[in-house]
Amino acid sequence: MSDMPAAVLLDMDGLLVDTEPLWTIAEHEAAARLGREFTPEMKQAMIGHGIDTAVPIMIAMLGCPESDEPATAEFLLRRSAELFREPGAIVPQPGAARLLGALAAAGVATALVSSSFRSLVDPVVAVLGARHFTVTLAGDEVARRKPHPDPYLEAARLLGVDPAVCVVLEDSLTGAAAGVAAGCPTVLVPSMPLPAGVDVPPVQARVGSLDEVDLAMLAGLVRHRRHA
Repeated sequence: MSDMPAAVLLDMDGLLVDTEPLWTIAEHEAAARLGREFTPEMKQAMIGHGIDTAVPIMIAMLGCPESDEPATAEFLLRRSAELFREPGAIVPQPGAARLLGALAAAGVATALVSSSFRSLVDPVVAVLGARHFTVTLAGDEVARRKPHPDPYLEAARLLGVDPAVCVVLEDSLTGAAAGVAAGCPTVLVPSMPLPAGVDVPPVQARVGSLDEVDLAMLAGLVRHRRHA
């Protein structure tokens, strides 16, 4: 397919692997340490954010002082890393293995672009297979994390390709905003139901799962961008 993307840039948590339940365990425990209760509303507000922006959101919604942020961030990173490394804890999302295999077979470059820190990215890459990713980029390896475009622009730079012909796959509104801001055709694959009335970034496509994403769809997005 002549219109195949120069690269496909993939989020990690919620898109390729179902790690949100692991994060939720750590978040509930972090709130309990502060004498508070973690709620679904907090989860929705935090999803897609890196630890540096997620923790202030959590602390504010819990009604705790800003001084609790450093210890809470340290706990979340340490506890989530423990959970990620438990045998069988990391579960690929439906369609993830098939899509990664198809991209590899077609010779399409791929980048794993996560807001999670390297200590959390590496266990996931070990489960999915490092061979599936041309490059990986963690949240602690960029100056500004999603929703800023920096992670996707840096991934394109590392691959030596034009962001305009890279397709971004994201499960969160925060990540989708980053892909759109980077100038990439972006596909939203929500891992959680979106709240009614929420503003959705102007993505090029929205699907229910990675089972709906194939090479023909990706080529179509690039073809449309090139001829727009």
